Amino acid sequence: MAAARWYHRDISQVVAEGLLAKAGRDGSFLVRDSESVKGAYALCLLFQRHVYTYRILPDDEGLLSVQTIQGIQAKCFRTLPDLISAYQNPNNGLVTALLHPVHRARPDEDSGEPGRGRGLCQAGSGEGPAELVPLPTDGEDARGWGHTVPCPGAPPSSRTHIPQQLHQRLQEQVHSSPASDFMGFMAEYLTHHVQLDLEALCHGHPQLRHLSTALATACRALHSEIDFTLAGLETLARVFDPPVSPRSPAREQVMPLCCSKNIHPPQGFLSSDPDLDLLLNKISAVNHLLSSLERKVLKSLQETVTRHNLALPSVAVAPPPAARPLAVQNFEVKVGKSQRAALMVDVESGTVTVTKRGSSPPEEVIPQDKILQLIKYQSVQSKVRLVCARDNQKSLSRDFIFPSARKREAFCQLLQLMKIQHSNLDEPELISVYVGTWNMGSTPPPRSLASWLTSRGLGHTQDETTACIPHDIYVIGTQENSLGDREWVEFLCASLKTLMAIDYRVVALQCLWSIKIVVLVKPEHQRRISHVHTSSVKTGIANTLGNKGAVGVSFLFNGTSFGFVNCHLASGSEKTHRRNQNYSDILHSLALGDKHLGGFDLTLRFTHLFWFGDLNYRLDMDVQDILTHVVKKEFQALLAADQLNLEREKNKVFLRFSEGDISFPPTYRYERGTRDTYVWQKSKPTGMRINVPSWCDRILWKSHPETHVVCNSYGCTDDIVTSDHSPVFATFEVGVTSQFVPKEAPGSGPEALACIEWESIEVILKTTSRSKCYIEFHSYCLEEVQRSGENTFQNCDIPGFLKLGWSSKHLPVLNPILPDPEYLGDQHLLLSIKGVESCESYGECCLAVRSAIGPTAQQFETFLFHRGEETGSVRGWMRVRVPRGRRGTRERLYEWISFEEEDAEPAAEAPVRPKPPPQRLRSRPRSLPEPATDYTNPAYFIFEGIP
Repeated sequence: MAAARWYHRDISQVVAEGLLAKAGRDGSFLVRDSESVKGAYALCLLFQRHVYTYRILPDDEGLLSVQTIQGIQAKCFRTLPDLISAYQNPNNGLVTALLHPVHRARPDEDSGEPGRGRGLCQAGSGEGPAELVPLPTDGEDARGWGHTVPCPGAPPSSRTHIPQQLHQRLQEQVHSSPASDFMGFMAEYLTHHVQLDLEALCHGHPQLRHLSTALATACRALHSEIDFTLAGLETLARVFDPPVSPRSPAREQVMPLCCSKNIHPPQGFLSSDPDLDLLLNKISAVNHLLSSLERKVLKSLQETVTRHNLALPSVAVAPPPAARPLAVQNFEVKVGKSQRAALMVDVESGTVTVTKRGSSPPEEVIPQDKILQLIKYQSVQSKVRLVCARDNQKSLSRDFIFPSARKREAFCQLLQLMKIQHSNLDEPELISVYVGTWNMGSTPPPRSLASWLTSRGLGHTQDETTACIPHDIYVIGTQENSLGDREWVEFLCASLKTLMAIDYRVVALQCLWSIKIVVLVKPEHQRRISHVHTSSVKTGIANTLGNKGAVGVSFLFNGTSFGFVNCHLASGSEKTHRRNQNYSDILHSLALGDKHLGGFDLTLRFTHLFWFGDLNYRLDMDVQDILTHVVKKEFQALLAADQLNLEREKNKVFLRFSEGDISFPPTYRYERGTRDTYVWQKSKPTGMRINVPSWCDRILWKSHPETHVVCNSYGCTDDIVTSDHSPVFATFEVGVTSQFVPKEAPGSGPEALACIEWESIEVILKTTSRSKCYIEFHSYCLEEVQRSGENTFQNCDIPGFLKLGWSSKHLPVLNPILPDPEYLGDQHLLLSIKGVESCESYGECCLAVRSAIGPTAQQFETFLFHRGEETGSVRGWMRVRVPRGRRGTRERLYEWISFEEEDAEPAAEAPVRPKPPPQRLRSRPRSLPEPATDYTNPAYFIFEGIP
């Protein structure tokens, strides 16, 4: 199948339509893997500027047929090429015959254009049309199959294809290989000598003499390296040899293994080159020494202890440290215009003490249960308002100005922690999540990781008053980590125990070569973690090597789903497209989360998804200009040239992800041992390579709408210098939900149902298809997947876009399994727009139920995504009806902190209420997006009458 060039493997529907649109001729076609049925295919056919998609399904016997409507006899074929050949004839039930195959671009034409699927290579620079190859002539294989190895009697013309095919495969494998010199020897062999070995093999001579010569030449430099390593290993091994009597002849017979000619090459290898035999001998000796040396040293030391009756000193095991109570914290603030005061926060006792300088009474103690609201000013970053209840049923508002915004944030975090500790909730509503990423540079870490694990260093860092507050979840991602898996996990746990006095529990460890991700949680949260999944994806050479790729972990924390992805993408300033492709491959192939949501974009499967690692995006700027901006701390000028930001602006990668503000210097490429100097020149066999200082190490996240997530810190360390990368950290305040238990037991009375109703839905797809569509509705609050009818309105007058509409009669009324508003407020709906003929998704989205609860319908609008690409937009009106008597919802712990839009004067004495007037306050700007009243992408304005 791989050689049939009209077969494009697992490209997406969007990419397939783009290729056919570039081809432009009626009857142009290609075949790709089906996204909806495993083992099936999708036949995409262009006719009159529209793409028609047909599913090709296998039956129980493996025969293939094009899916037909009920009652029509399907034609079955043994192979896909047979099916394609049959439908090249007219009047076979398709909209037109298969006339012009659109072929995959050749591997040597690969431009690395991102987001195009692992099976596709764009032609030329990625801007021109895809190569259109005519149907094969009579002398060629009409099915596009590769050639078989010819026998001695085969015609010479068929033999000449073998070196070409092998050379093409080599190019497929080494487009990103650093071993260019070695591959040059191999290319020479494939071009000039493989034919000679092939002829010798056909005549019964299996020695492959020319291959042995090519390998010996390519590995010549390896001899000296192995000799040097082997000599050192032998010296160390002899140190631990048992004592030998001076008269013993054994001492005189010792001969270095590297000089021995008596070791035979491995069985089964037929080499005709003595240099290659000697190299194999040396490698075998190194392998033997490395595998036996540790056992030999251990045995020698044990024998020494026994022989000399030595007693090893006993190591006193210190008792595990008790959990440290949080110390009382003091803050100097201004009250009013000039009066000074001190705020003392005692988290353990649950009080805030206000001490004013030179006033009477000098001190006031405010219990945590009297604090009704904490309001952060946006106009003054260091100002906060405290709304407190009083005994006379009146509230009192007080404004405090801190020395800095960091001090204000520390004060707010301490009050938040106080509220959590003194709440009567059985399950947490707010947790803290730490995410760290570090390319360790294949060197061991320093003894202490304190600055990294406590978010101290450069950038938006934690204040010293809150730096040692333990987080609920730690997620550590590393690249080029040379430590063993167990050794690394034990080191992390020991480091956190030293810093936090807590024995963190391991949720998951996933590794891909030197790429590792570790998830640790507090012991009290271990029972709340369930449905843990891990996965990895290789994106190294030909997507088969794990030197580059990603590892991921997903799980449920009570009722909230989390996903974490740690990746190491392609390096090099010029490899932007390759990095984009790596991202696309990871997004498509990483198997995380609920398997029933496998058809949805990975970024929609989790309430919160965190993506981090050595993304390797560089700065497109001259190195001297970069260094000048770094010295002046002019980071905004550098961020304007950051490849990741530029690619995100083009919607190439990380669509709708968020990232904290970068206020720290580029984290790569430092001189090891210091953070004062960037080393931007690197000598390579192919010449001098420039590695400009860049923010390679990043942390991004994406959350469902109307959920609570706040980034409290984002920075890097400045004292961990073992690698050429600085460790990066970010901390998050995340709202979580519990496994809901209704107040009334099910079945205790007549159960009134809640319902989700739709007035209308309108969809705009970026597609050249004119297929009818339906909508699938997925949610944990539904017993099963629901489906709409076919769209009742359709417009494809604008080239490249398809506008669809559904009326309320063709949209299902959804009945959640529980009617409680508190439960429904935490739920989300996943929608998938699917074609009727292909049953494949054109795009998916996520809608929050919370904002639609009420008596009147609410408008919604959001983007559609598929395989990491934006594929359209959807808007409509929905209403969530709940039974009477169930409309009250309690305030969440994280909802008592709000933002003040304007710096207004404090309100006068007013009745106690849970929140200040709603017109002056809004929820956190990073948690709730602003309501949209129109299509926000200019590409959709054509449907709104905007020129």
